[in-house]
Amino acid sequence: RWIKFEEKVEDGGERWSAPHVPALPLHSLFQLRTCLQKGTMLLDLDALSFKEIIDKALSGQPEEAELQPELRERLAALLLRQPRHQPTKSLLQLLTELGLSPCRGRHGAWPWLLHPECQAAASLSFQLRNRFKKKVPLGAEAAHVVVGEVEFLEKPFTAFIRLRRGVALGSLAEVALPSRFLFILLGPQAKVKAYHEVGRAMATLLMDELFQRVAWQAEHREDLIAGMEVFLDELTVLPPRKWDPSARIPPLSCLLSPHRRTTMPLPDQQSHSNGNMAAAGDRASLGHPCSREELERTGRLFGGLLRDIRRKAPWYGSDFSDALHPQCLSAVLYIYLATVTNAITFGGMLGDATANMQGVLESFLGTAFAGSIFCLFSGQPLTILSSTGPMLVFERLLFSFSQDHSLDYLEFRLWIGLWVAFFGVVLVATEASHLVRYFTRFTEEGFCALISLIFIYDSLKKMLSLADAFPINWQYRLDNVTSYSCVCNLSSPGSWARGWGGPEVSMHDPSSLPALSPQPPAAPAGLSRTQCLGRGGHLLGTSCQYVPDVTLVSFLLFGGTFLSCTALKCFRSSRYFPAGVRKLVSDFAIILAILASCAVDATLGLETPKLLVPSELKPTNPVRGWFVFPFGANPWWVCLVSVVPAVLVTILIFMDQQITAVILNRREYKLQKGAGFHLDLLCVSLLMVVTSATGLPWYVSATVISLAHMESLRKESATSAPGEHPEFLGIREQRLTGLAVFVLTGVSVFMAPVLKHIPMPVLYGVFLHMGVAALNSIQLTDRMRLLLMPAKHQPDLAYLRHVPLHRVHLFTIIQLLCLALLWVLKSTMAAIIFPVMV
Repeated sequence: RWIKFEEKVEDGGERWSAPHVPALPLHSLFQLRTCLQKGTMLLDLDALSFKEIIDKALSGQPEEAELQPELRERLAALLLRQPRHQPTKSLLQLLTELGLSPCRGRHGAWPWLLHPECQAAASLSFQLRNRFKKKVPLGAEAAHVVVGEVEFLEKPFTAFIRLRRGVALGSLAEVALPSRFLFILLGPQAKVKAYHEVGRAMATLLMDELFQRVAWQAEHREDLIAGMEVFLDELTVLPPRKWDPSARIPPLSCLLSPHRRTTMPLPDQQSHSNGNMAAAGDRASLGHPCSREELERTGRLFGGLLRDIRRKAPWYGSDFSDALHPQCLSAVLYIYLATVTNAITFGGMLGDATANMQGVLESFLGTAFAGSIFCLFSGQPLTILSSTGPMLVFERLLFSFSQDHSLDYLEFRLWIGLWVAFFGVVLVATEASHLVRYFTRFTEEGFCALISLIFIYDSLKKMLSLADAFPINWQYRLDNVTSYSCVCNLSSPGSWARGWGGPEVSMHDPSSLPALSPQPPAAPAGLSRTQCLGRGGHLLGTSCQYVPDVTLVSFLLFGGTFLSCTALKCFRSSRYFPAGVRKLVSDFAIILAILASCAVDATLGLETPKLLVPSELKPTNPVRGWFVFPFGANPWWVCLVSVVPAVLVTILIFMDQQITAVILNRREYKLQKGAGFHLDLLCVSLLMVVTSATGLPWYVSATVISLAHMESLRKESATSAPGEHPEFLGIREQRLTGLAVFVLTGVSVFMAPVLKHIPMPVLYGVFLHMGVAALNSIQLTDRMRLLLMPAKHQPDLAYLRHVPLHRVHLFTIIQLLCLALLWVLKSTMAAIIFPVMV
């Protein structure tokens, strides 16, 4: 059988083979051409049953090949016999049905062959229960190829039939489909192998997209012959004894489209893909949005903004209805945990940089408010807003400058934010976003690679810092356990509290270690480390600094989460379990990995660092309030001086926002609802006013988290032919997942009792997975691998067919040098200008 690739019944007739590319003898194609030239040809035949088709085919023979009436009757009876289909059921189902079938014969396994009175019912029942139909695309029609040898024929009988309209021919097909084409080849004995190969050639032709068009539109025999000649022109012949003809060629992951075959007829001009989304296609398909309508100037004030609104408004209703899919639930949970971790990380660093004028709580509230507003009104709601590294550097510099010059930090920051919002509106009014069309792949990949490496570096840095908080016990020796002790020395003389070595110096746990010394009757019993220090005491002993190997377990959770995320994400292409199960596991891969790691952590019971979120709605620094007043704390001229740093922040936000927007709106993501570069910039600019007035952090698009959001919403074809990889259909474009993520971030303050059970190493493992996944999505990673590969082992990438290898390596090395320069720049106080350097 064929859908797009050939499948054979294995020896023994128990199972279908794996789908493979058909390999045909060249002679069979020439024989097929002869059959089409000399055999019966019925185009646009009107018939409603298989019997009527056979009668007209036998009566429509050329005079020189007309059969005798007796032979026609015998041939018709042979062709009208009930077909036998190869079942695609499990062994258990087959055994059950064979045991319970009322039509089961004494010796046979096929009831409809042994009992003619129930043939039709059994075959139709088989069709209805055949799960193979799920693999057939909607609107498909069947073509039947009948070949064989007959003892009563002296010369071959050949017929090619095309019906005027698709007709259901009962149980002729394996699944219930309308039939359109039939090819019949029956001949004398001793040539069955030749007939079989001619039938395979006919089936292969009918599966070719270009020949299908010819077969549908042909009006004469010559049209079919011409279509076959085109097929032969594209044929590739392998020499004998240079390969094994019995070898089955697996299907490629990405095939050349029929349109590309018609526009690029020469084999050397064809461009295949390696299946990677970032490296897929040739130079035409990897174009940047320089010619897109979103970035064309209108020449009017706010012209681009109005065009963005008109483009996005018709989709606003579907932006919510399209989110009603289970895949969106997994995306919400995944991105929510990433956003919460990011908010805690940047909130903690902001608190250190600004003396808690902005802290974790402000980061949570700002993320929730800014993200929700952006998802409701932006042009690309799949974007996730977050604080970024350059913003953190600017906040640190601004706070230091304010302290050195006795200025109020929040008021100074308010005026900078107001000027940034004004400049942003001016950029939107003048359609400055059209400059995005000049961003090249070099710029995009450098920016994306840098942000991805920052994610990877920060996750590893956070894990290594655990060794400071939970030092590894290098000096611990099991044989010296009797000499380890820890006691609490209270401030009052003579007051002693006996302690035991153990996790977190658990002096209250008498089961941890045997008593080291008798406890004085007057001393309070069971003091913990916290109680001891709270009473003004101090700890004495060789085991007071002992902690269990939390660092080791944390690294195991970190690595296990990363590997689990990666393995479960790739489970979609696994050979195990049905396609529905694989898709479900892949969609919820991150959540399953987090739950598994949390279960391991809970089972071990060690005090690994946990996710801690604020539990009270009050400013981190009690000195400040929730609203910042523009006048009173600073001199009047500060509002004018603020223009200078505001220009720098405007450039930073414009570059950071628009480079991320270009990456998210690549053509290869197949977005259908369009982009909104001007509308996105306006939303970010107006949000600067609110976040500055309330003393919340400033926000811009987060590249890595946004890419992870889009990857978690990938759509693929629900049905695919056996051997065919599911087709990438695009991204599930909607507003609800981002909105739900930010609403959950806002209410996380009330979910602290639940979130405190999630270990931070698990979330750092998710961060590492996000960084590695984003790094693997760019072409730079593929070209870096090429630097380490001999030429004969390099994959057949499109750009290697058009660009000399030494030029590819030169381009890659220049990119790596620029990336190293950006990394050095990022590590200094000049990191604030790194988007401009990109």
